[in-house]
Amino acid sequence: MATRDENSAAQSGFDQAFLKKLEYLHIVAKKVFAGRLRAERRSRKTGAGIEFADHRQYTPGDDLRYLDWAVYGRMDRLLLRLFEEEEDLYIYILVDRSASMRLGSPGDGAPLLQHGRDGRIAKLGYAAQVAAALAYVGLSNLDRVALHAFAEDMQDQLPAARGKGRIFKVFDFLAGLSPSGHTDLRAAISEFVHKTRRRGVAVVLSDFYDAAGYEEALNLLRYHRFEPAVIQIIDPREARPQLRGDLELFDMETGEGRQVTLTDAMCAAYAKVHAEYCHTLETFCGARGIGYLRASTDVPFEDLMLRVLREGGFLR
Repeated sequence: MATRDENSAAQSGFDQAFLKKLEYLHIVAKKVFAGRLRAERRSRKTGAGIEFADHRQYTPGDDLRYLDWAVYGRMDRLLLRLFEEEEDLYIYILVDRSASMRLGSPGDGAPLLQHGRDGRIAKLGYAAQVAAALAYVGLSNLDRVALHAFAEDMQDQLPAARGKGRIFKVFDFLAGLSPSGHTDLRAAISEFVHKTRRRGVAVVLSDFYDAAGYEEALNLLRYHRFEPAVIQIIDPREARPQLRGDLELFDMETGEGRQVTLTDAMCAAYAKVHAEYCHTLETFCGARGIGYLRASTDVPFEDLMLRVLREGGFLR
């Protein structure tokens, strides 16, 4: 008999078939890069830790309780004992729910994971699948995983928790998202870093269509000692548009309209500029040690995640 959480997940599109895909991804993650995304990170600290690691020279002000008196008796040297202590790893998954993430949706009010007649899914639905996969791997490894949704600010939050059973709360949170508002990465990330006390990995899933730019937002994460990673969600129809002729186009976030005549040459020029924008974001991240992944919604999310995991993961 299905549990209440399982029934709720199935109704939202996160059904047993989806859960089986996540379990398979978790198995791959354990085999390929066990220890890269794990709940316990070892750090050397002075004190009553789990396992002895090393000595260091005593300096005035150190806690005398951790002096190694046996070494002092043998060598007449004041050395402090260091231990390996276990620290929880916090993973923050930040999902862009702005109006531009609606692209690909079968229609207003459609379930988040519903595919259109062409077999494609909305960018927000695709981001939700990737977010669920990352959360499941983290929760299965007993990491503390939190989810945040943003547009012009941080709008919704699922507090950090651990354990595989938490995945149904993740499904409910993601299924409740709907695209609206405009993107303001700087404002949203600024709010996040100032309200979040524990540092950790911060994965940003977005199309990064922000007129004000993404640079300051990503630098804020680095400045506040988070480990940022970027997953850029792209729909092939916006990267290589197939529209032609006299049209009136509207900005999905601002509603601003413009009449245009789209020719083959104009669309080719647009596709080039779009590719350059994505490459610039990738270069910006690479130069600053930020993990970067470009995710096209025409690639099944499990194929995308398998490639990431088999290549060793983009999360450091």
